[in-house]
Amino acid sequence: MGGGSDSPPGPLSVSDITARIKGALEESLPYCWVMGEVSDVTRPGSGHCYITLTDRNSQLSCVMFRFYAQQLRFIPEVGTQILAYGNVSVYERGGRYQFYAVRMRPAGVGDKALAFEQLRARLEEEGLFDVARKRALPRHPQRVGVVTSPTGAAIRDIVQILSRRAPGLQIILSPAQVQGDGAPASICAAIQRLNRFGGIDILIVGRGGGSPEDLWPFNDEAVVRTIFSSGIPVVSAVGHEVDRSIADDVADVRAPTPSAAAELVAQEAQVLQQHVAQLRQRLIRGIDRLLDHWQRELTYLDPLRRLERLRDRADQQEQRLDEARSALVDAADDALMRHRQRLSMGAVRLAGVNPLSSLARGFTYCEHEGRPVTSIEHLGQGDQLRLRFKDGAASARVEEIER
Repeated sequence: MGGGSDSPPGPLSVSDITARIKGALEESLPYCWVMGEVSDVTRPGSGHCYITLTDRNSQLSCVMFRFYAQQLRFIPEVGTQILAYGNVSVYERGGRYQFYAVRMRPAGVGDKALAFEQLRARLEEEGLFDVARKRALPRHPQRVGVVTSPTGAAIRDIVQILSRRAPGLQIILSPAQVQGDGAPASICAAIQRLNRFGGIDILIVGRGGGSPEDLWPFNDEAVVRTIFSSGIPVVSAVGHEVDRSIADDVADVRAPTPSAAAELVAQEAQVLQQHVAQLRQRLIRGIDRLLDHWQRELTYLDPLRRLERLRDRADQQEQRLDEARSALVDAADDALMRHRQRLSMGAVRLAGVNPLSSLARGFTYCEHEGRPVTSIEHLGQGDQLRLRFKDGAASARVEEIER
């Protein structure tokens, strides 16, 4: 009775139901524009923008995440009518549907502006504006191609700046119509012509300032896709700094004006010039040091200079010898003087103890058998004595001894 194949499926979870609703909404309501009045707006510290749109009968919760909210060119205010571009999906945690906006602008700006926003949103969705695909400009450009009007102020400014700041850089103009109905096709052809030319390092594509209508060719889809397909890095320079075109978004680098584009390219070219100048200075300093070294070596090895050094060394040795000889003589004189003084002092002391020196004062030196007589104990009666005076000697005999 209870076969497994006929049993009903199990109950769905809340998450299952929410996921199915989300999938159905996203499939049935793809990206679209929605218009409504702002009845509430919140911009917390996270940078996201939360808006409630209303009309006569309903309201719709909208979310614009920080990445897109940072690109808003106006501030949504309560009571204003706006157009928002995005898709409907489900916030699963809260179980409610809401509109996820990626573009937003005030309502009533005209069909052309709406077409601009729609084209820009579509191209961004295709990845034409991805930062990861943008190329860095070559550091050492030798040729720069310029796509602009040959008679406009833009080409004059570019040539003037590049000629002054990067005189070695070759400029190749690919003339194009940059205003009017035929401008988009002309700009595309000029870009493609420079890509076929070959040897171009950087492209500058743009024009001087003008009205939004004048700048509109740089919002043309064909122009944008041609810039995207260029094999040469592109610097977009359209109008003035406040102007913004789709060409600016797809180009590898955006310059606010044609003059700024030229300065940017010249700056890249000057990197090479500065590097060459640094290498030149380093080479000059190295050569100067090498020349100084060899000059010193040649001076040192010069026979005449070596002979002069030998002669000078000999003279110095002779001078040191003279100084040593003089010092030796002075030392000998000092030693001799000291010995003379010591000898004189010794003679004085010797004279003081010499018994004969007393003879001059009336004393007599008495000897018996060649020895001095210092006591009568050494004498006997009849002994022969020798008496010495200061001027001679005499003989005597002991007749009597008194004690």
